[in-house]
Amino acid sequence: MKIITKILATTLISALPFASVMAGEALDRVMDKKLLKVATDANWAPQSFLNEKNEMDGFDVNVAQEVAKRLGVEVEFVTPAWDIITAGRWNARWDLSIGSMTPTTERAKVLTFPAVYYYTPASFVVHKDSDATDVADLNGKKVGVTTASVHERYLQKDLIIDAEGVPAFDYLVDTDFIKSYESSNVVLDDLRLGNGSRLDGALTSVPTINEAMKNNYPIKPLGKPVFFEPLALAIDKGDQEFSDKLAAIVAEMRADGTLSKLSQKWYNYDYTSTN
Repeated sequence: MKIITKILATTLISALPFASVMAGEALDRVMDKKLLKVATDANWAPQSFLNEKNEMDGFDVNVAQEVAKRLGVEVEFVTPAWDIITAGRWNARWDLSIGSMTPTTERAKVLTFPAVYYYTPASFVVHKDSDATDVADLNGKKVGVTTASVHERYLQKDLIIDAEGVPAFDYLVDTDFIKSYESSNVVLDDLRLGNGSRLDGALTSVPTINEAMKNNYPIKPLGKPVFFEPLALAIDKGDQEFSDKLAAIVAEMRADGTLSKLSQKWYNYDYTSTN
């Protein structure tokens, strides 16, 4: 079944009706306190993780630090669970999510996506001892994904990606044995235990797979990427001024090459476009 990705600007997504904060409130809070509180993950290298100095580091962390710098404020990181971040209605517990979130119609009911800052391919991966040679070999098999992720939606055949410039995709695996985990690292930890031990395969982002292989996980990618994720900044609904300010900053970072440099730094590849 051919799935045609919707071409819908994130500015249109942001216009869906919801009022969790008053206009300007989030931006005013950040500028008054001179502090940007960013929600991300502490265990998702190379996007975000605690380094040897016990400090937050990674691509998403560096992007957040640059955004804060251009706002003229300090940055503080918090690490709530992914499903809590995507649920919206943050009640000012944090101001911004920079955690490689895909803008979807469902999430746009409670969140605003000021700007896409990069794109990553999503691929299936299997244990190195697997006999699978094609993604179709995972039909009917146990496949691991992150809870409330686009990878889970893909396996459920319920994925709609609302962003410009994203290629169309097909659903290539048919299985009722979907195992959902709190993070992609936990997925790959189960996959590494052995072929078929707990999982027959997994679906996650290519950078996450590459990072795991660099750390000697006994896994291997299966086939080509099955879709591309547009990954965006996210804020609570209701502050168009804050959204516009963040969109302008990301546009500057793209134009002056900052995003490309950070992508090359962490991935050795420029994921800031799908070209």
